Amino acid sequence: MRFAVWGLTGTLEVEDAASGPQAERVLWRWLRAVDAACNRFDPASELRRLNACPDADVRVSPVLEQAVAVALAAAAATAGACDPTVEPALVALGYDADFDVVASRIPRAAAPAIPAAGPGAVILDRERHTVRLAPGCRLDLGATAKALTCDVVADELAARGGALVEIGGDVAVRGHGPTGPWVVGVDDGVTTPDTAPRVFAHGGGIATSSTALRAWRLTGGRAHHIIDPRTGAAAAGPYASATVAAPTCWQANAFATAALVWGAEAPARLAQAGWAARLVGAEGQVERVAGWPAEVPA
Repeated sequence: MRFAVWGLTGTLEVEDAASGPQAERVLWRWLRAVDAACNRFDPASELRRLNACPDADVRVSPVLEQAVAVALAAAAATAGACDPTVEPALVALGYDADFDVVASRIPRAAAPAIPAAGPGAVILDRERHTVRLAPGCRLDLGATAKALTCDVVADELAARGGALVEIGGDVAVRGHGPTGPWVVGVDDGVTTPDTAPRVFAHGGGIATSSTALRAWRLTGGRAHHIIDPRTGAAAAGPYASATVAAPTCWQANAFATAALVWGAEAPARLAQAGWAARLVGAEGQVERVAGWPAEVPA
């Protein structure tokens, strides 16, 4: 099944075709819940309410609480390279509405870059179910909430057999497909569709981050959604795309995002973390890290 959400396309597949209708209901229940909690462009979302209440303890739903917890865990695991407090930096670059709106605008000048407040500006109280943001701190959960959605849907479906859930290039796999291991295609925004690699996936997550996707025009050039938290500017480095395989989709996504922020340090950092990765340079050159799986012929 193919579907569209958040300006992206997605895929839902299950081992047992008879469980497809139930799987679709599970998928849309989670998509609606995550959207209501984490959509920073929806004035009615919980995240918008949280971002509008600095220096206050804001009670949050279980969905937003889990999303914030995962975002903070991603920041910790990547030494701050995947940072949920980059929302002001994204707005300064013009990413202040749904991507289709941003991409269709007449190019404008970017505002001065705003470095991220950092995860230390976020206090999550799991006992009281509250979040407090320091003044000036606002959250964008785009680097992890989408991948977390893939994980939670796949986890719930796994009770009935194998499942594959993909949203915008983030893939969560549980069990196996109808005829064996799942085959996952990698859309890195750099290689052409007919040369894009495919790999066998037996479980966990595979995620791709790319500076070639979700990019828009500015009067001084172009911008994209991968932010270097240290500077608040769009990440600039030797790699245009990073695909990572990890035990969960949110971990894979966090490290794929971090790889583009780390730049030349990415291969060593990914290898140290123990995650297999495929890095693509701006000219299309491919570098495989830490046992990236053998690719399946098209």
